[in-house]
Amino acid sequence: MSNTPDDNQLSIAAIQQKCSADKAASLATSEVLIREAAKGGAQLIVLQELHATLYFCQTEDTAVFELAEPIPGPTSNRLSALAKELGIVLVGSIFERRMNGVYHNTAVVFDTDGSLAGIYRKMHIPDDPGFYEKFYFTPGDARFNEGHSGFTPIETSLGKLGVLVCWDQWYPEAARLMALAGADLLIYPTAIGWDITDEPDEQARQLEAWVTVQRGHAIANNLPVIAPNRVGTEPDPSGQSNGIRFWGNSFICGPQGEFLARADEHSESILTATLDRNRTESVRRIWPYFRDRRIDAYEDILKRVRD
Repeated sequence: MSNTPDDNQLSIAAIQQKCSADKAASLATSEVLIREAAKGGAQLIVLQELHATLYFCQTEDTAVFELAEPIPGPTSNRLSALAKELGIVLVGSIFERRMNGVYHNTAVVFDTDGSLAGIYRKMHIPDDPGFYEKFYFTPGDARFNEGHSGFTPIETSLGKLGVLVCWDQWYPEAARLMALAGADLLIYPTAIGWDITDEPDEQARQLEAWVTVQRGHAIANNLPVIAPNRVGTEPDPSGQSNGIRFWGNSFICGPQGEFLARADEHSESILTATLDRNRTESVRRIWPYFRDRRIDAYEDILKRVRD
């Protein structure tokens, strides 16, 4: 990020919304919230994971592949036009049809002129009750574009965005690799919620773990984190469960994990914060984790299990 005297503050927004089975309705809601955030001065606006549809991964259904789109395609074109019209950097989410039989959970980043600054294809794909994502999504490529890592920040006019997606947020390796590649902040579009039948104590533990692990990535890498999540209860189309109640609690935190903004668990919200572009540099001078890393001693991290 540039650090000129007139350019050391960055206004950001995270959108927390409910989603509909009607893609047009969901995108219309996103657009209203994006416009409101831009009107409030946000330069960088981040949408949640799969914001154009319901979270369809609660069950396995081949008909759902009809929701997938190429890039460019209708949804990416709409987001591109919004970014250009409003002069913002916009991070969206698309169920991407890459080719026949290959689909991705893809974050798209559009720069202020509407150009596609880059994409990030979700690398870690869960396969758990209510989150059957392996049925739908191929993991992102470990290497792409002449050998660049899948964990490569996306260059924009506002800086390098370390974009990751949902399940990626539980892996410190992903955050660290983005930081090592020069990310100016970490972004985690998310769709996560509770099994409605879980006890309240278990629900509280899950939510606290989700918030804590991402704040930990902010602290360990001295980077701000933007984590937008959805809200609302979405039924299980198969009827085998009671569905998921998405817990919201979207947040923005600074490079020491300090909350800058946080939403509740049920409301559509626009979270806003202003980031000091110089904070990461100043924090790294007093907490020099990157200086003291023992890169000569970490080779076993590449093993599945240490014998």
